[in-house]
Amino acid sequence: MKKNTSYTIRRVKRLPVILIGEGLLVGAVGGLAVLLYRLALTLAGNWLNEILTFINGSPARIAGWFLVLLLMAVLVGKLVKWEPMISGSGIPQVEGEILGKLPENWKKVLPAKFLGGFLCILGGLSLGREGPSIQLGAMTGQGIARVLDRGKTEEHYLMTCGASAGLAAAFHAPLAGMMFALEEIHKGFSASILVAVMTASVTADFISSHIIGIDPVFQFQLVHELPQDHYWMILVLGVILGILGAFYNWFMLTAQKLYKKSAFLGVTGRIVIAFLAAGIMGLIMPSVLGSGNNLIVSLTAGEMTLGLILVTFVVKLAFSAVSFGSGAPGGIFFPLLILGAMIGGAFALTGVEFFGLDPIYINNFVLLAMAGYFTAIVRAPITGIILLFEMSGTVDQMLSLAIVSVTAYITATLLKSRPIYESLLDRILDGKRDENRENSPGGQKVLNEFVIMSGSALEGKKVMDVEWPGRCLLVALEREGKEMIPRGKTGLMAGDRLTVISDERDAAYVHDKLENLCYTSL
Repeated sequence: MKKNTSYTIRRVKRLPVILIGEGLLVGAVGGLAVLLYRLALTLAGNWLNEILTFINGSPARIAGWFLVLLLMAVLVGKLVKWEPMISGSGIPQVEGEILGKLPENWKKVLPAKFLGGFLCILGGLSLGREGPSIQLGAMTGQGIARVLDRGKTEEHYLMTCGASAGLAAAFHAPLAGMMFALEEIHKGFSASILVAVMTASVTADFISSHIIGIDPVFQFQLVHELPQDHYWMILVLGVILGILGAFYNWFMLTAQKLYKKSAFLGVTGRIVIAFLAAGIMGLIMPSVLGSGNNLIVSLTAGEMTLGLILVTFVVKLAFSAVSFGSGAPGGIFFPLLILGAMIGGAFALTGVEFFGLDPIYINNFVLLAMAGYFTAIVRAPITGIILLFEMSGTVDQMLSLAIVSVTAYITATLLKSRPIYESLLDRILDGKRDENRENSPGGQKVLNEFVIMSGSALEGKKVMDVEWPGRCLLVALEREGKEMIPRGKTGLMAGDRLTVISDERDAAYVHDKLENLCYTSL
């Protein structure tokens, strides 16, 4: 059914109520899909441990395992060729889809991402479950929208709901799921989407926790809250995390670039390298395989020395670059949290050895470093703070979490390091922008909302004086909760919420232009 302009505008007026019910549906279906994925990855991790124990000390068995790794790599390569959108984390692809810059096919992405992610964890690649979980949830939302014959605007809302449900089910973190979906995926807040995303996130978390349990993902004890006279150390840690976070982004993108320069390898060849590297690491340092949750247990239990932490950090970082840069299906979210924990552990042990820090605060710095490192890399500080207190089960560190996150954020920004998912999305879009716009069938109408920020190019101007992007229509203006019909002489103020409609084919172009007008000064 073709959704014309009048139909789209009429339906949007009822969206806040409609989306609550649809968010519940997406949360239930998406949460169940991600729960199955989470259980499958747990099974893959257990099988990997049993395999490594079985082959230990036997050259014949080791050779057989490398042959199996090669076969799995070829299969994953075929999956990526069949559906290129499953490559890597999946979060940039979801962002691109919601912004109208990339097309995804839920019928292909769901099975290919599920199987590809399972094989990568079974092979031991240093990848996480969060990115695939978010993509699986978003594709569930897209599938439900298309089965119910919803328009593009509603489909994007349901994809955001699905992304929120995916993170909530993956990490038992409903608030973080909601915030990440709005802060990073949807990149905006509105009454239409807020309650729906919250509904989807809570529903998915309920389904997941009902089956798996409600224990936090990271189970370690913080004996005491960090005293305020130690807060200078938080500032120092935040600067270090900002610098290392900027380096992480550069390193991951460089690894990806080096892989692509070796064109003779092809898609499958790059993935074969990652699987063979995993086989080697399984023989010499199995602790760095997979997402690395076991490293958190060892670190917070006091089983790792400063030297071992530093070596583990370097090896895990390099192996993560080899794994992720290959284009294998899997995320960087969880591995980067593990790397952040290693930085926090090394920082705290240095403080204990040279500055008289009480060892009871080591775990505090581990937790703080995970939040700060995440913020420096992803540039989503609110999500980082909420995620870490949900995943750790403690709310005592909110002030210190905020300080380290803000410090890391500022440091990474001053170093001109772009958020990792934006950089990855740009890599995917290179050479495709014009092609996607020209080949898009158009037809459906897409509504987008933008808030005029203080100091932006639109503040203080009249509607008729603004050079609006072509192929779009300003259909509504909301000010202090009251909706207005914008006219030529209507003055624009900071805080105004603009609703703009465009054709599906032009949605990405219009979005970028209006984002510049609303959020930046000229």
